[in-house]
Amino acid sequence: MRILVVNVNTTQSITDSIGEQAAGTASPGTEIVPLTPSFGAESVEGNYESYLAAVAVMEAVRAHTEPFDAVIQAGYGEHGREGLQELLDVPVVDITEAAASTAQFLGRTYSVVTSLDRTVPLIEERLHVAGLSARCASVRASGLAVLDLERDEKAAVDAIVEQAARAVEDDRAEVICLGCGGMSGLTERVAERTGVPVVDGVSAAVTIAESLVRLGLSTSKVRTYAPPRPKRMVNWPPRTR
Repeated sequence: MRILVVNVNTTQSITDSIGEQAAGTASPGTEIVPLTPSFGAESVEGNYESYLAAVAVMEAVRAHTEPFDAVIQAGYGEHGREGLQELLDVPVVDITEAAASTAQFLGRTYSVVTSLDRTVPLIEERLHVAGLSARCASVRASGLAVLDLERDEKAAVDAIVEQAARAVEDDRAEVICLGCGGMSGLTERVAERTGVPVVDGVSAAVTIAESLVRLGLSTSKVRTYAPPRPKRMVNWPPRTR
C-alpha cells in the first residue's frame, strides 16, 4: 500500500517531520510518500494562504506520476479536500477530520489546540462543515506561528500544554487534538502533562486511510464528489515565462 501525505505549505522540514510521523504510525507494508507543494506560502495561517494551498495540494497530487492507494491532506483547516475527492478515485483523508473523528471514540468532548488565533475560525468552520463540531468543547490558540514550532520545541510544548490544560479544566474537554501538522511528534509529551488522550491528526489519518484501503472503500462518485466535467480551462495551469 502506498499513501501520499501532502504538506499544505512549502517548508520542506515540516514535510519531513510529517512524513516521519506518518511512517512511524504506518503498518508494515505501507509506504509513506511525503509531498511538498511546488508553490504557495511557507506556512498557512489565513484564508488567502489556505485557498492557495488548496490549489497547490491538488496540483502536487496531480503531478505525482507513481501509483498510490490513498491521499492524506496534512493541514488543519480548509485546504481543498473536496477538490481532491472529485479528482481521485482513491480515499482522501484530511487530518482535521481524522483527529476529531478519532477523538470522539476516546471521550465525550474534545478540544483542538492550534497555532495562531486567526486560524481558530478556519478550524471551527472545517469541523462544522464536516459535521464534527457538536462535541467540540473549544478550539484554542497557543499563540505560536507555525514556523515557531520548529525554532523552539520546548517553548512550543509549554504553550500547547498550557492551552490544553485550560481546555481540560475550563472547557471540560476530555481529549485533546493537536491542531497543526507541524505539531506531529508532540503527543506523548502533551499527554504526560495533561493526563488526557492526545490525538495527532497525521497519525490518525494514516490509520483511517489504511483501513479504507483494506476495506476496499473510497469516495462516493454519485453526486457531490463526481469527477469534474470536461471543459476548456483558460490559462490553466499558468504558463511560466
